[in-house]
Amino acid sequence: MNSSEKKSLQITACKIRMDAVTGVFHAKSGHPGGSLSAADLLAYLYFKEMKVNPENPSDPDRDRFVLSKGHCCPGLYGALAERGFFSPEEMKTLRHIGSMLQGHPNMNDTPGVDMSTGSLGQGISAACGMAMAAKMDGKAYRVYSILGDGEIEEGQVWEAAMFAAHNKLDNLCLVVDSNGLQIDGPVEEVAGPAPIDEKFHAFGFDVQVIDGHDFDAIDAAFAHARTVKGKPSVIIAKTVKGKDVSFMENQVGWHGTAPNAEQYETAMNDLNKVLAGLEAE
Repeated sequence: MNSSEKKSLQITACKIRMDAVTGVFHAKSGHPGGSLSAADLLAYLYFKEMKVNPENPSDPDRDRFVLSKGHCCPGLYGALAERGFFSPEEMKTLRHIGSMLQGHPNMNDTPGVDMSTGSLGQGISAACGMAMAAKMDGKAYRVYSILGDGEIEEGQVWEAAMFAAHNKLDNLCLVVDSNGLQIDGPVEEVAGPAPIDEKFHAFGFDVQVIDGHDFDAIDAAFAHARTVKGKPSVIIAKTVKGKDVSFMENQVGWHGTAPNAEQYETAMNDLNKVLAGLEAE
């Protein structure tokens, strides 16, 4: 990845964060923290890794994406908006009656959403089904799914992991957004899912652990995942909850809280400073 491409992705990720914060503010509810931690991953997936077409969202040969941690849909919606599936102005309608952007992804109403999710642990199972279908149909598309590190405390995640490895789903790439926090506090205090890498290795996955905000590392990880044969892949991305918003970073209280007007102004000022710095480079 050259420097120009990396800067473009960094700018896109910043805009996704701005979209997510804007949506949650106008909704007066939602989940900003995990949306911000996953923004770099979403930017890379939608602008570099995945074969998708905003002009034909239902293309049968497209790559599929499942946001297993569905409550972080403000980040997904921001990525879809920036990619051209709909206008970023739609973010201001998040969670409003009649909006295409509901509080959890709805594949029936939102262009670009491949699976309705929300109940934690279920998205990965749907992703496994999509990957299995591709194998059965002889299709070349790949399937991607982002999970939360709190989400993987759900037993269904590991049932799906067994299914994926047993069926050698090498067209499946999972990403764990490992920001260390969930709704009830630090993941290690709630249920202690560590060591996440060793668990997935034991379940038969190719495992990589990276800095989820380093685009060079993200690029290398997805490139490697494409070379893996005979087993599914997982990228464990170490991230910062509330990334790039000063008062949200590493604060569990911003898991599912909307900013008020003053906080929104501060958040957007923080993100505009990041954006200005990137554009000035």
